[in-house]
Amino acid sequence: MRPRRGMKTELPYRPCVGVMLINRAGLVFAARRSDTAAPAWQMPQGGVDGGETPRAAALRELEEETGIPPAAVEVVAELPEWLCYDLPDDLRGRVWGGRFRGQKQRWFLMRLTGEEAQINLAGNTPEFVEWRWMPADDVLASIVPFKRDVYSRVIAAFRPYLAL
Repeated sequence: MRPRRGMKTELPYRPCVGVMLINRAGLVFAARRSDTAAPAWQMPQGGVDGGETPRAAALRELEEETGIPPAAVEVVAELPEWLCYDLPDDLRGRVWGGRFRGQKQRWFLMRLTGEEAQINLAGNTPEFVEWRWMPADDVLASIVPFKRDVYSRVIAAFRPYLAL
């Protein structure tokens, strides 16, 4: 079903998690999405499955999207509140079958304790085509505009752990 204009507030948010993965130097993992020609970079994120805790979903999504197993990261911090964003009008009817107005996300800060060689973007359904370590402000500048407020809040909350 494609929502009519004005139905935005009637649709629920999709439960989701996000992972800010940092290396030992405090730089942030960011990857370029494979489903757009635009240079859209983001941190790993994805939906919470039924019966799954946000922490378990974050570890699963990180492994699915980056190849990094849970044993190769340390969970450093978690934002206690859900952060929400709305999809722009041109995406709302196409993404997730038009069932959601956007996402509500729980964010986790994780540190890579394993090796960079464990990063493998060629999973079952590759979402990214390349990755790099970036200063947090570069990640913020590289995110699509409709996610920028959420990313700004995540970076502010985890700033004490990040490279300056």
